[in-house]
Formats: sequence, structure tokens, C-alpha cells
Amino acid sequence: MADRAHSDHPGVQAQLDRLGQLSPGRDILGLERISALLERLGNPERRLPPVLHVAGTNGKGSTCAFLRAAIEAAGLKAHVYSSPHLVRFNERIRLAGQLIDDDQLAEVLGEALDAADGMELSFFEATTAAAFLAFARTPADACIVEVGLGGRLDATNVVTPVVCGIAQLGIDHQSFLGDTIEQIAAEKAGIAKPGVPLITLHYPENLAAPIEAAAAAAGALWLPRGKAWDAKVEDKAILYSDARHSLRLPLPRLAGAHQATNAALAVAILRHQQALDIPEAALRAAMGWAEWPARLQPLGPGPLRDLLPAGAELWLDGAHNPNAARAVADHFRGSERPFHLIFGLLANKDAPGVLHPFRGRSMTLHAVPVPEHEHHPPAELAALAREAGMQAMTAANVEDALRWIARHADRDRPPVVLIMGSLYLAGNVLAANGQEPT
Repeated sequence: MADRAHSDHPGVQAQLDRLGQLSPGRDILGLERISALLERLGNPERRLPPVLHVAGTNGKGSTCAFLRAAIEAAGLKAHVYSSPHLVRFNERIRLAGQLIDDDQLAEVLGEALDAADGMELSFFEATTAAAFLAFARTPADACIVEVGLGGRLDATNVVTPVVCGIAQLGIDHQSFLGDTIEQIAAEKAGIAKPGVPLITLHYPENLAAPIEAAAAAAGALWLPRGKAWDAKVEDKAILYSDARHSLRLPLPRLAGAHQATNAALAVAILRHQQALDIPEAALRAAMGWAEWPARLQPLGPGPLRDLLPAGAELWLDGAHNPNAARAVADHFRGSERPFHLIFGLLANKDAPGVLHPFRGRSMTLHAVPVPEHEHHPPAELAALAREAGMQAMTAANVEDALRWIARHADRDRPPVVLIMGSLYLAGNVLAANGQEPT
């Protein structure tokens, strides 16, 4: 499914128009094209500061956010490559702590696309090459690279990292990665490199086996949770331990019980690499510093939030697969206030699976389209919700759904509202509420 991006900067928009003409097809996965393009550009991927490479179905972006927060709390500067963007394309490329500016972005995108003349390239491959160009030209102490899709054949897998990590695993992107979770695990573990620590969570045996096999085939040092390191939540703290010693860390400021897992993984990644000196104080500070928009994000005052009555809560999450939806549903479980879900989902996502964690809840679902993207028809989503025992209706857009909720709200029991289902929808919501990521 094609990506879309827009910019108010004419130079950036000109390059985004060129990007938009590239192939997004499933057969575009592979390292041959990105390797050839990077060679034409002088192999900038070989001139990066120490690289931390992170894969996973869910949680890899949050893990990268904790990595960045800890590195910056240690007084160091980090590049970050992540995807997708929410509002501005610039969010994908963070240079030494700051989002890439428009002039730099237009320059590196133009160089990458010029060098790709005559090549059958994807949107993500060109973007990755542009990011590596920018990273190679800007001094920093570390480079955090989030895998785009899978791992083994992802365009980012040309880097030589000092440490690799794999976050939570689940079913997603089956048309690219395989129909079973075991196949997906093997693809994610394809980022393993010779002699490089591969830090992972604890997985059941059917997932641990392909990861262990991939690590062994690559000559990587596999360090799973429960063996090389561990963590648990106790007394409102994360108790982390490894072969060196134990740490007591505050719980993350990011909402959701699952964020403690992502934070612990980030700590394990940093404590099992030798290129960066990250003191314990920086690890503790990262728990409060880390920011990751559209992941159980409470929205503040703005044009959308202000449509709701006083005392109402408005939350935003880009959960679009069953595992992510389960974590989000768990966060709101037990609330006695009226609960509304504004839901829009891309056409290639598992709608019944994403709705399943909310089955049987006392709630109202408002199905909406995802602008500028192929999506499940709202009427179809509403029908699925009713089959799952929910009250459901459709709305033309998020604003109309919020207005309906406001009209029917009980002043004595103001509602809790969650907008969920697509990061593209989340980006539209952030822009409309005036909360663009910085």
C-alpha cells in the first residue's frame, strides 16, 4: 500500500512527489537495490556513529524512544530513523536530537532520487538512503535505526550495528513476512549480525526456536529475557537485572502497562553494548523523558479536544494489529465512565482481530474512514463491532464522531474517548488538534 506525504516547503514537496511515484509493491523487499543505491552515493551507511538496530511487530518505536531518551540523558546526541511519520515527513529523520529541517531534507531526498535514476526503487528504500546520507554528514554519538518491515530483507538491514534488539512479536504484514508467527519471528531475527549481541524479550518456544536458529546462523550472541537479563514490575517500579547487577527504575511516564516491557528492553540493549557509556542515572531519567506520539497519548486542549465537554478524556493510539489493540484495551479495562472508540483501519489490516480485545465491553464504536488511504468501509467496521456485542455507528470523520459524543454526553459522567486503528488516522488527528510531533 503506497505511502503518502505532503509538505508546505516547495523543495521538499517536489521530492515527495518524486517519492510518491516509486513502487510500493510486495516484491520490492530485498537488499540488492538499497545496496546498489548506497554504493552510488558513496556508502554513507559505513560512516554512521554506533548503530542500535531494533525490530519487532509492536513496541519497537517505543523501545527506540526509550533508547533515545537514555542516550540524551547521558549528555550524548543520537540520530533516529523511524517510520511512518504522523504529520510531517521530517519526523522520520532526527539529526542529533532535532527533526531534519526542510532544506536538508529536500537536499538528501534529491540526491538519493537522482542517484536512483533507472532503478526500480521503493519509497522506503529511497527514504532510507536519504536518512543515511543525512546521518553520515551530521556529527552524533549514536544512531538508532528502527526496522521498517520485517528485518531480514528490510532496507535498514545494510547497517553494521553494535547491538540489535527485537521487541514484541505478533501477526502483521503477512503478505510480506509470511502467514505464521514463526515465519514472522524468523524474518525479524534476520537483523542478527556476526559477533553482535541480539537482545530480545522472552518468547514461547515456537518463536524462540527460529530466533535462536537465525542468531546461530549469523554468528550473533542471542541474549533473551529470562536468561541473559530479566525485569519485573513490583512496588510501582521496574526491577531490572542482568549479569552485572540490578537496577530499580521508575515506571515509564508513557501510558500503558506494556511500556514497562519496552523500557526494560531498551535498558537491556544499552547495557549489552560497549560503544556508549550510559550511566544508571540516565537510564532512570529515560523513564520520564521518553516521548512517543500516538501511543496511548492523552490529547490536550485543541480544536478536537475542545469539541468534548468538560471533564472528558480524549486519547489517541495507532494500534492496528491484534496484539497492539489488546494492550490498549487492557489500559481502559475497568473504567466506569462511558467509553467511546472512534475507529478507522486500513484495508489490509485484520479488523475482527483488532476489535476482538474490546469484545463484550460496554462501549460505543464510531467507525470512520482513513483519509487518503484504502480503508475498511465504516459500515463494515460497524457491522463487525455489532457482531462483537458493541453498540456501533458510522461517522463521516473524527470531528463528526466527537460532536455526536458531545451531544449525547452525561454531564455528571463525562466520557472517555479513544481514537484508534491507524497511524495515518492518528497523524490527521494530531494535526487537527495542533499537536504535531517536534
